[in-house]
Amino acid sequence: MSLERDLVSPDADGDERAIEAALRPKRLSEFIGQGRVREQLSLVLEGALRRGRPPDHVLMSGAPGLGKTTLAMIIAAELGAPLRLSSGPALERAGDLAAILSTLAEGEVLFIDEIHRMARPAEEMLYLAMEDFRVDIVVGKGPGATAIPLDIAPFTLVGATTRAGLLPAPLRDRFGFVAHMDFYTPEELEQVLYRSARLLGVTLPPDAAREIARRSRGTPRIANRLLRRVRDFSEVRAGGEVSRETAAAALNLYEVDAEGLDRLDRAVLGALLHKFGGGPVGLSTLAVAVGEEPETVEVVAEPFLVRQGLIARTPRGRVATAAAWTHLGLSPPPTAFGASPGGGV
Repeated sequence: MSLERDLVSPDADGDERAIEAALRPKRLSEFIGQGRVREQLSLVLEGALRRGRPPDHVLMSGAPGLGKTTLAMIIAAELGAPLRLSSGPALERAGDLAAILSTLAEGEVLFIDEIHRMARPAEEMLYLAMEDFRVDIVVGKGPGATAIPLDIAPFTLVGATTRAGLLPAPLRDRFGFVAHMDFYTPEELEQVLYRSARLLGVTLPPDAAREIARRSRGTPRIANRLLRRVRDFSEVRAGGEVSRETAAAALNLYEVDAEGLDRLDRAVLGALLHKFGGGPVGLSTLAVAVGEEPETVEVVAEPFLVRQGLIARTPRGRVATAAAWTHLGLSPPPTAFGASPGGGV
């Protein structure tokens, strides 16, 4: 994956997560955006604290980079409880999950990221643990195997998923509170950027914050990443002063355009328009045209382009919309997808 794609990718590796830790809000009152989820979650936590019992299990769904892990940490902080971190891919066997559950303290918060990727044996063990705070440990093999019930301390499970549709219904139904994380508005991202700039010691004027926010693809993680690149650019080439002009120059250097599209996004649009006349064209053919794997185009580039209304998926293949022609400075033909009868967009 290219540097430019890394810059606007909503995913983060271990090194970046360490950097993000310094910028994470620690309390619900500090968390920006997701107003509906914040208010609902506040009621759930306050009610549990008043009753002196662990709150219902919490499931958070949404795209990467919107704050699911941060909210899990905030839940533990608001409850004054320890937090145990794990992930679905790490729980390959029931024994892996049993080892975690059997050592939980009362009231502890267990966070499982990408919970939809958990192995089926571990998933089935989790059903009983969530409902009855008990697990059955199987001892021996074959006809002589016996299940030994083991009580576990009451705990709160916080699950996060980017693919809520892949969660089995029995698992989804055991969560008492389900929250969907939406993409951020530019105005919300500006508030995220102001807070991060203060923590980073960067003076961020409003016009520079707007410039970065509009290129951040509705995702706080990307906004913070772009802010760090703008900071680097201003320190090296602008005497440390951040302005709208330096922000635009920095992001143009990294090939992130005014709408947040990067090199791969524009390559996909360019191939659709210039090589295939706007489509329709099959995914594999489009991927070959831009020199990428089909999965990269489908998973990495397409979601944002579809969300921006620049391409559409049809039964016959991918089609560029009239807005895509306009974005690349071209006049959309009357037959362009989404063009008005009068020839406009």
